[in-house]
Amino acid sequence: MAQNNESEILRKLKSLCKRRGIIFPGSEIYQGFANQWDLGPLGTEMARNIRTMWWDRFVQDREAIVGLDSAIIVNPKVWQASGHVENFNDPLVDCKDCRERFRGDYLLAEELGGNFDGLPLEHISKLIAENNVCCPNCGGQLSQARKFNCMFKTHVGPVEGAGSEAYLRPETAQGIFYNFALVQQSMRLRIPFGIAQVGKAFRNEITTGNFVFRPREFEQMEIEYFCRPGTDREHFERWQEEAWEYYISLGLSAEKLRWRQHGKEELSHYSNRTVDLEYLFPWGKWGELEGIASRTDYDLKQHAALSGQKLEYEDPQTRERYVPYVVEPSFGLNRALLAILCDAYREEEVRGEKRVVLGLKTEVAACKVAVFPLSKKDKLVAVSKPLFDDIRKRWPAIPDTIGSIGKRYRRHDEIGTPYCITVDFETLDDNAATVRNRDSMQQDRVSLDRMVGYLEDKLDR
Repeated sequence: MAQNNESEILRKLKSLCKRRGIIFPGSEIYQGFANQWDLGPLGTEMARNIRTMWWDRFVQDREAIVGLDSAIIVNPKVWQASGHVENFNDPLVDCKDCRERFRGDYLLAEELGGNFDGLPLEHISKLIAENNVCCPNCGGQLSQARKFNCMFKTHVGPVEGAGSEAYLRPETAQGIFYNFALVQQSMRLRIPFGIAQVGKAFRNEITTGNFVFRPREFEQMEIEYFCRPGTDREHFERWQEEAWEYYISLGLSAEKLRWRQHGKEELSHYSNRTVDLEYLFPWGKWGELEGIASRTDYDLKQHAALSGQKLEYEDPQTRERYVPYVVEPSFGLNRALLAILCDAYREEEVRGEKRVVLGLKTEVAACKVAVFPLSKKDKLVAVSKPLFDDIRKRWPAIPDTIGSIGKRYRRHDEIGTPYCITVDFETLDDNAATVRNRDSMQQDRVSLDRMVGYLEDKLDR
């Protein structure tokens, strides 16, 4: 597919998301703010479904993984120990003419292709100069690359000053590490075990864009999996398999997924091995959905050294004490939602008319069932209301009485509703309604007393 067609698909998707209550531009009545986005009513339900599927699969259904919900603003020493104060930097370059700012490694990737993450600043500056990489806005000359720390600063307490400075967390992982001993001891966990957390993280990105792919505020779903040193490789590979299966369960196409191994120069300061699970997005580039990192014992040792507290595990049988190694699968909820929307979006021609469909998995769809009385006449509404009430006790459902049946079908095709039920005047005689399948558009006549059982077979399998 050509690049311009893929860009057009993304524009259409953004319009659909706004029109149908999936994703709204943040602070729109004030002309927006810094590539921020708000989840609308349907986007909120979709995100909740993605989050629930993740939690059920990786926490609820396992004995050796427990949950945590740590604070967003913590003692700033946490970020000193983790290395974020010193190392959480991006290469910033300025246009000397229009003063716009960019990530130097991203400009090189756009101009030359390939991946330049983790290159030293002097190498980035040299490549920019040698290849005559210019400002993409005005064509002006770019400055030398310099460090830009991506953490958001804030202040704690009533008086601003050096002693009150803190940060919004750039990742959810550190709350797990400084709570390691408390969780392990209180829950009596034995190696190997995991601690999971879902929550917001904040990064002052230099370059944002591509819809919700890289906002400054986003939601992570992370697991820190603690294991005996020397067994980390086998756990790492198992988590790769688990992650792949999860994204397939969300409905993503396997041919649009791939693993990419990080080169030595782009590894984070805490990692000895990292792979990214990437998706081929409509703008024609592969983008990270999830990273799996082997963090070794770096984090626990750093926090132990700065806090003076032991963060070790004692084997209850051998009494051997050691600092566990950690394998970290880190999932991005916002990016998962975007990939699902991109993968599900399609346009079809039906009897000479265009039909836009979000072919969402039923587990992900915000609305599972829509109920349409053919008209607003009291007799049909009186029949459809108790039917709708029975359905919504089991599944998220929407009653829809506005517009022709055809327009209602198209509206629910666009939001990915798997099944639409039409209560018509024949219902008054045969006590049945017509159920229409979103993908096949096949229609079945189903008696009202069998409707819940019929939907159970379709939605709960």
